[in-house]
Amino acid sequence: MFGARSGGWLACLGAAGLLLGGCAEPTRPAPGEAGPVFTTDSSRVQVAAGAHYAQRGWLWQRLWGRHYRALWATPVSAPVLRLGQQGFTPLRAGGSFQTNTLRLRTPDGRLFVLRSVDKDLSRGMASGWLGRLVGPVLRDQTCAAPPYGAYVATVLARAAGVFHTNPRLVYLLPDTTLGNWASRFRPTLYLLEERPANDQSHAASFGRARRVVGSDSMLTRVLRGPVSHLAPRAYLRARLLDLLVGDWSRRADQWRWAAFEEAGGTAFRPIPRDRDQAFFRFDDGWLTRLVSWVHPRYQTFNPHLVPADVGPLTATARALDHTALALLSEADFRAEADSLRRRLPDAVLVQALQAVPPEVRARMAHELLPALRARRDALPAAASRYYQVLQEQAVITGTDAAERFELTGLGPERLRLRVFARRATRPDSLLGEQVYDVRRTTRLSIYGLGGKDEFNLNGRLAPGFGVHLYGGAGRNVFLQGDILQAAGPGISIYPGSADDLVQVSHTVRVVLGTTAPATAAAWVASQYRLRLGERSEQETP
Repeated sequence: MFGARSGGWLACLGAAGLLLGGCAEPTRPAPGEAGPVFTTDSSRVQVAAGAHYAQRGWLWQRLWGRHYRALWATPVSAPVLRLGQQGFTPLRAGGSFQTNTLRLRTPDGRLFVLRSVDKDLSRGMASGWLGRLVGPVLRDQTCAAPPYGAYVATVLARAAGVFHTNPRLVYLLPDTTLGNWASRFRPTLYLLEERPANDQSHAASFGRARRVVGSDSMLTRVLRGPVSHLAPRAYLRARLLDLLVGDWSRRADQWRWAAFEEAGGTAFRPIPRDRDQAFFRFDDGWLTRLVSWVHPRYQTFNPHLVPADVGPLTATARALDHTALALLSEADFRAEADSLRRRLPDAVLVQALQAVPPEVRARMAHELLPALRARRDALPAAASRYYQVLQEQAVITGTDAAERFELTGLGPERLRLRVFARRATRPDSLLGEQVYDVRRTTRLSIYGLGGKDEFNLNGRLAPGFGVHLYGGAGRNVFLQGDILQAAGPGISIYPGSADDLVQVSHTVRVVLGTTAPATAAAWVASQYRLRLGERSEQETP
């Protein structure tokens, strides 16, 4: 959950917490506190997801937050899973620094993933004094998100028309099927869900797609040329759902992509997964509130989805946002938000909160329903702010095929961009357009990447903000319609090589020797941290 940049702050705050509270260790369990209680036939169990979170003392909870400790400590009923008995074959163990995961295969060839409900955030810390100091705090902060938020998010996604996984709560009892992994996967609660990969024509929740791929494969295809594209409206709807549930942790490796063949190419539609940080609560402790001020992406799920929170809340998926949403208009953003709001009436919100275990339904509804209602109603305003966030430092990427980028001045402080796919034997086809205004844009960066790209500058160009054009690989052309007409300050060209043709006004800045990504592969390597924090996966023993 916390990145390396947070380590120094957490070390200071951890020391403060330990000195002020003297409460690094949890208080003793209450007398008679029960462990797992099995039914007579051992097919079900009653157990808490994390009773230890509620054992912290009063001062610790004041410092580090009450969060969802009561939910974690409430025993719930779950079916017992014995892998061998139910026909699962373990294939691969993996997971992040926080979570244990186990990939499974059924006798009919379907793939599933087993993911631990409880996390240990301290596993990502290096050994030494910092790990010993901050470890107890990180371990404790798992309870900043509820243990069963994924079930709520699934029902909301289904109603919203967003593809989704279908997690089931199970209690794993290790058996001989686990082999050498038995010590790693201890008896506790896990989420069991289908793995969105390969042929999913049997799965309605994945659109019955015949091909599902990861973000690296999707980006490789989309940035290779205009034949494949990332469906922008479908992605926008999924991102607005992220805003609704307050899920700030949406890295590229937390998405899968369903591929559909359409007229003219392949469309990739998103399948969000890993809802560990949905309904995140971080403003109810003195020190956690301070951390969220320093790192505003740690947004708290509350009734107030205000415009100022939208930028930090969406930051972790910013590279994907620019790839998918750069050519949508503000009207598109608001239309998707209005549609999503209509799809989620109060009855659907109530139904979503009924998807959690019966033992915690009342508490979950009490804590989440008012905020869900308010955030749903705030979605149109939040969507407008989302559009403005992406406009502030706008990024446009071409592909490794040939594109034409046409920039036209629309009077002082306004600029229109139109992007075309260049065709050798037929007219260029318009891919999209966008208008930039100095009132919300401070910088526009256009990366041609590979291919023989063409950048056309038309009209009187005085946008009032920085415009940076990167040619990339291939022999590119930069042409100004009237080179005798001076362009306004702030327009810079970065040819990909000395072979690029540059015919522009002397007022346009030309910078040679750029180190900007020149191909799709270089762009993905520089912008996306796929599989971030993931361990090397172990094959079947």
